[in-house]
Amino acid sequence: MTKTLTMNTGATIPVLGYGTYKIAPADAAAAVTMALDAGYRHIDTAQMYGNEAEVGEAIEASSIDRGDIFLTTKLNNTNHLAKDARASFAQSLEDLRTDYVDLFLIHWPLPTLYDGDFLSTWKVLEEFYADGRAKAIGVSNFLPEHIDVLLEGSDVVPAINQIEVHPYFTNEDSRAKNTEAGIINQAWSPLGRAAVLTDPVIEEIAERIGVTPAQVVLAWHLNRGDVVIPKSVTPSRVASNMDIFDVPLTEADHERITALNRGEDGRQGSNPATMDRL
Repeated sequence: MTKTLTMNTGATIPVLGYGTYKIAPADAAAAVTMALDAGYRHIDTAQMYGNEAEVGEAIEASSIDRGDIFLTTKLNNTNHLAKDARASFAQSLEDLRTDYVDLFLIHWPLPTLYDGDFLSTWKVLEEFYADGRAKAIGVSNFLPEHIDVLLEGSDVVPAINQIEVHPYFTNEDSRAKNTEAGIINQAWSPLGRAAVLTDPVIEEIAERIGVTPAQVVLAWHLNRGDVVIPKSVTPSRVASNMDIFDVPLTEADHERITALNRGEDGRQGSNPATMDRL
């Protein structure tokens, strides 16, 4: 099983990353240090998370070359106007103690705010890509109709769309649209906020092949060709989540997991069509 995917920029992204959502600033440096020590080389944060400075502290303090770490952050919902996007991106770089990020995303499309004009925000991200401060740019939580706006109105195709995907919400329409456009699917909440881990199907497969339920679900994602960013602050789980590249899922296992999809009833996060929180 491959450990990297090639983005439409030509650069590669590790298929397994470490997510820092809801890791408090006071805990973030230690958590990222733990992840790096466990072998993670892909770290995902966001302006919204409030822990960029601590993530940057951990990366700077590590003995790992910056070029060997794939670092993602995201534009906060309050910063969609051009001047705010530029200022906040500069602040993110300062907080992260780096002169570039490997990937910068628009966190939410916010179609009911800013007159629905996320295309202008995307144009600002194109500036960051052009000047090299963002080695790749992409989006998060963009629905197919939002992707169409970007494809029709800009020259740079997003490298990534980070969306909610897990066995209870397989998000096939968005995944298909992204793939068609040459955009890599990246799954946030890949474990379904842990809800799917006690599903009888997942538990049975895990017990039969001798791995954890989380390893089963993460391997299912990778078999689908998606990037995943699980989050944990428990050392044993951080380590076991790394050990997913040889999980022997059969085709029948894969199909059984995919069949757990509940459609919109399985969505656990906000609906991007209506999400309007700043």
